[in-house]
Amino acid sequence: MSAALNILKMDASMRKSGSHSRQLTDAIVAKLTAEHPDAEVTALDLADTAVPYVDEGWIAANFTPEENRSAEHKAALQVSDTYVSQLIAADVIVIGTPVYNFSIPAALKAWVDMVTRARLTFKYTDTGPVGLLEGKKAIIAIASGGTEIGSSIDHASPYLRHILGFMGITDVEFVSADLLMADPARFDAALAEVQSSAA
Repeated sequence: MSAALNILKMDASMRKSGSHSRQLTDAIVAKLTAEHPDAEVTALDLADTAVPYVDEGWIAANFTPEENRSAEHKAALQVSDTYVSQLIAADVIVIGTPVYNFSIPAALKAWVDMVTRARLTFKYTDTGPVGLLEGKKAIIAIASGGTEIGSSIDHASPYLRHILGFMGITDVEFVSADLLMADPARFDAALAEVQSSAA
């Protein structure tokens, strides 16, 4: 018997009401759970969570070998360790994000900094860094008011694709609802794409 699908659902929009990216992640997860009724969903709402920033204490703890870490070191890494564990456990990572000032929200970047850790999600080798999270799929729902996804001013989707790939997650799919200030109907098209696609 195969293990149940483990889904990590993350929402990075600071808007709770009227968020297009949240509506898309809800639809994506609904599609996945309809196809996999025994799926387990872990939800992480970055609007409700004060994601810590990397600071001097965190860096000192992270650079200390695990067997030599003090209680203070372990406390500094506790949130990061939790996020890394969630990411490692996930088969599918669903990320919903708006574009803020041509890039991702600060809370999502802070989460990235918490999970991009040598020896846990990537490692250094003689030929360069190698991602350790192979075999996972990421689905990113991205919404914007005026930034065209895939254009030269879109610094959100290339960064997310790159950092996920750096950690070994190379199966990355984007569902884009962009330029919504100019054409609100583009959201309906994105939602229809989710609902008609194979999970």
